[in-house]
Amino acid sequence: MNYISYTFEITAKTLEIQTAIDILIAELGTVDFESFTENKNGVTAYIQKKDWYGDILDEIQLLQSEEVVITYDIEEIEQVNWNSEWEKNFESIQVDGLVSIRAPFHENPNLEYDIVIEPKMSFGTGHHETTHLMIQHLMDMDLTGKSVLDMGCGTGILAIFAEMKGAEQLDAIDIDTWCYENSLENVERNNCHHIQVFEGDASLLKSKKYDVIIANINRNILLQDIGAYAKSLNDNGTLLLSGFYTEDIPVILKEAKTHNLILEKQLERNNWVGLKLKK
Repeated sequence: MNYISYTFEITAKTLEIQTAIDILIAELGTVDFESFTENKNGVTAYIQKKDWYGDILDEIQLLQSEEVVITYDIEEIEQVNWNSEWEKNFESIQVDGLVSIRAPFHENPNLEYDIVIEPKMSFGTGHHETTHLMIQHLMDMDLTGKSVLDMGCGTGILAIFAEMKGAEQLDAIDIDTWCYENSLENVERNNCHHIQVFEGDASLLKSKKYDVIIANINRNILLQDIGAYAKSLNDNGTLLLSGFYTEDIPVILKEAKTHNLILEKQLERNNWVGLKLKK
């Protein structure tokens, strides 16, 4: 199965880049783009070649906006070549000498925790600063017997690690079909038995309760959904947030405070932030 990728670079005029990225992803999703990789200046979007047509971007209103300038490059990606590229370029990593994150073809370094991930096109290999920060937070927590939600699970790596740390009831949710399928594969690959994976968004949280909620997404989605997370968090529960920059901390904490969430701990890595909040 071949994919078409569009790499969009966004220059802000009056609209914030992160806001533009969120709008662009939402609009691309309406025309069957199914996987996205964000960076500080834009996003790479993927669509199956069978669903692609030459004037597909004509329906994307943001590209006509005077608030941003968006340029892009197009590339066709063969699925077999994509996976071989991961094998050539995906290096194993270690977090604080305790957690190894590796692909199936890497040698096991025999650390305390060994997570095997076949990332494909999903976000969350541990190489990104935000995943690294969330793993550091989880390492310091006693998750024995806890109920945990991994919201925006990507590869499922954080839910997998939470089960390794003793969590017994875990849900992993992602709106992206590719991430949903990839998480299912990685859950099985790591012999996890307590993780349920769902495709969807925060609307799935109605009537559900958790001791720990992990949300590694982006600033605007977090601001939109913090209220839903707070409602689904048990009293004295913990909310871990990441996917945003140091300059976003004040607006995140301001919204968190309105839902009785208090900052307990803050970690930073290359201008990215991971916050630990308590209800």
